[in-house]
Amino acid sequence: DDHPQGVDKSVFDGIKAGLLKDRAQFISDFATPFYGTNQGMTVSDGVMTQTLNIALMASLKGTVDCVTAFSETDFRADMAKITVPTLVIHGSADQIVPFEATGKLAAEMIKNAELKIYEGAPHGFAVTHQDQLNDDLLAFLTGTAQR
Repeated sequence: DDHPQGVDKSVFDGIKAGLLKDRAQFISDFATPFYGTNQGMTVSDGVMTQTLNIALMASLKGTVDCVTAFSETDFRADMAKITVPTLVIHGSADQIVPFEATGKLAAEMIKNAELKIYEGAPHGFAVTHQDQLNDDLLAFLTGTAQR
């Protein structure tokens, strides 16, 4: 209630309902905005199959509990306690997690965090932007990133 820019609880209730009704189809459909294939991103059929397979290895209860955990746990107080170098990466075309209420906020709340926004990247940018991600992670870890 004290995070008005956050996603409305009804969205997460809808995700849970979709999972409970037909988890396999919900996850299969969810992969489209996750990887941004509805906005011009391309991923292989293998990635889509792998995503579904991995998600279906979890129990239904575990999957629903995961939605509860990421939608109802408030880590904002913990953010100010982070004192290690932190890299926050967010895709500008993320249809799953809104940038303003998450990535941007995290980068602002974590002291000296470095924020990188991947232009046009979806939530699943570890697949769609893997080379850029690997380069940025290596640069950050070796201290050669632009700070």
